[in-house]
Amino acid sequence: MFPFNFEWIWDAGHMLFMGGLWYALTIMGLGVTYCIIKAAVDASRENDGNHH
Repeated sequence: MFPFNFEWIWDAGHMLFMGGLWYALTIMGLGVTYCIIKAAVDASRENDGNHH
């Protein structure tokens, strides 16, 4: 079931599945990246004691 196996056939079902898989992984990766960057920016921002 891997693309480097000889039994892999690029038909519409496999393309749809792999496209959906990479779409979902991209969305999750962007979300995690956004959260990490936002946490780093918030942590580096000077805290004046006010919690908003």
